[in-house]
Amino acid sequence: MNIFQKLHSDQLDLTTRRHFMRDCATGLGTLWLGLQGHRALGSPLSIQHDAAAPLMPIAPSFAPKAKRIIYLHMIGAPSQFELFVNKPQMVKFHQKDVPQSYIEGERFAFIQGTPQILGPVYDFKQHGSSGAWVTDRMPHLANKVDDLCFIHSMQTDQFNHGPAQLKILTGNQSLGHPSIGAWVTYGLGTENQNLPGYMVLLSGGRLPRVGKSLWGSGYLPSVYQGVQCRSTGDPILNVANPKGVNNAIRRRALDGINQVNQATHRDVADPETLARISQYEMAFRMQTSVPEVMNIKDEPQHIHDLYGTQPGKESFANNCLLARKLVEKGVRFVQLFDWGWDSHGSNKSEALNHGFQQKCQQTDKPVAALLTDLKQRGLLDDTLVIWGGEFGRTPMQENRAGNAGNFAGRDHNPNAFTMWMAGAGVKKGIAYGETDELGYKVVKNPVRTHDLQATILHIMGYDHERLSVPIQGLNQRLTGVNKAKVIKELLA
Repeated sequence: MNIFQKLHSDQLDLTTRRHFMRDCATGLGTLWLGLQGHRALGSPLSIQHDAAAPLMPIAPSFAPKAKRIIYLHMIGAPSQFELFVNKPQMVKFHQKDVPQSYIEGERFAFIQGTPQILGPVYDFKQHGSSGAWVTDRMPHLANKVDDLCFIHSMQTDQFNHGPAQLKILTGNQSLGHPSIGAWVTYGLGTENQNLPGYMVLLSGGRLPRVGKSLWGSGYLPSVYQGVQCRSTGDPILNVANPKGVNNAIRRRALDGINQVNQATHRDVADPETLARISQYEMAFRMQTSVPEVMNIKDEPQHIHDLYGTQPGKESFANNCLLARKLVEKGVRFVQLFDWGWDSHGSNKSEALNHGFQQKCQQTDKPVAALLTDLKQRGLLDDTLVIWGGEFGRTPMQENRAGNAGNFAGRDHNPNAFTMWMAGAGVKKGIAYGETDELGYKVVKNPVRTHDLQATILHIMGYDHERLSVPIQGLNQRLTGVNKAKVIKELLA
């Protein structure tokens, strides 16, 4: 074998099937494309962003039902059995041992041994023409059920808080993936160039367990990540000029920084440099726009009475009113996180008959007010509102360390939980999906987290299989590589 034959042999050894499929211009490649026909339309989208203005509005793939989203995430997973799921069998078997066959092979976060059924802690009634069951802990929201689209058959494959929150909000239980708000903003841009396209509001006194990853941009440009706003003090850190600096000085400093960044971009051509320039310019414009939109003091008294707001304080009610103001100003995606819904019953604050009741009191009136306010302003017609947690709770009393404890509480349940949506793109006054007699597992119309994400993107005008970016040899997307489906029965 001469040297040329040796080199050719070595090259063939290093050639993989991926190289063959990539480089083959005729033969199998052409044959495959010919067989695809109209299915070639399902290829990944090529979204062209203006590097100097990456948040400029972009038309979606098809006519959207909604223009914007308000997503209310209840951190800790609220119990569906004390809110929206009425199961008479739980009352019948209250404080009776669960048959071992019912939970055989199941994994729990804290339950040990044989737990007992825990009947609903609060009373239920049917409301509205839809007859939806709602607990007496949510009297204001009960009056809105005919505007709600309940999903009682949500499922996830994660039963710990951090991974489950990542799964439902980023599509993956691991860190480093873009949040749903980042994907929506990446795909659509935003209507107000003086405000971020994706804004985040927190209440309850604590961050989610995995922190800012829940509104991060992952491998998308950082301009699409959520911008966290504060309810007290400056709404965004460092948005105000420091002492002794006025806008003219800030403008000159910013021009100097931009010149350096533009020179860097000419040398290395990193698109993130252009994103940084855009973010600096956005920050400058935000000095005027953010304090104005984040000020609720000027709202009329009847609006404060409607929401139960108290200007200057951190509260879920204040954040609901701010969410309305933000979408009214053209923000594409607003996400509210409210801490305190993890009702294990291990202490008073986490007990269904104590801390949970307080969370209901803090959120019931503001959520109902948000729906009312959006509707009376005509915004609910093109705004999608989403409410839910990361998983559900068990119909059994949690018996941590084998003891039921002194407070009512439930363990994590990824097998079934309830979420609801309202507004643009979804049917009103319906309940989708069913669980078994004890509400532990789905028996009809299961909806996985990826199905929910696919449905949300569809409402916003995108095919979830085409909204993707190439990363490490794979077209990464919100719904992952496994099969996901749009739940068409939910669509208006």
